[in-house]
Amino acid sequence: MSGEDCIFCKIVSGEIPAEIVSTTDHTVAFRDLDPQAPTHVLVIPKRHEPDIGSLAAADPDATIALLAEARQIATKEGNGSYRLVFNTGADAHQTVFHCHAHVLAGRELGWPPG
Repeated sequence: MSGEDCIFCKIVSGEIPAEIVSTTDHTVAFRDLDPQAPTHVLVIPKRHEPDIGSLAAADPDATIALLAEARQIATKEGNGSYRLVFNTGADAHQTVFHCHAHVLAGRELGWPPG
């Protein structure tokens, strides 16, 4: 999938609306449409990369910014405890192939996750 066909790229560009939580130079964060916890925010890089490994290889600064923003959101919206999830590949149930972190917080999160 190219950036021009990507739903998350369209959120970054403003073509598709989302409930935006924050925007930085490198990231956009928005609420998940199917939340799995009281706080469920997706943090995505503005740069189109298919997964976290690809983003880390292509743009370490954007990777650091994504992780820092995920922490900021979890600190602001949670109680200090949160889970950060990156699904990478179809077998891991990644459905949008634009790197994204799920920030989950606001309740006790069981283990193992699945």
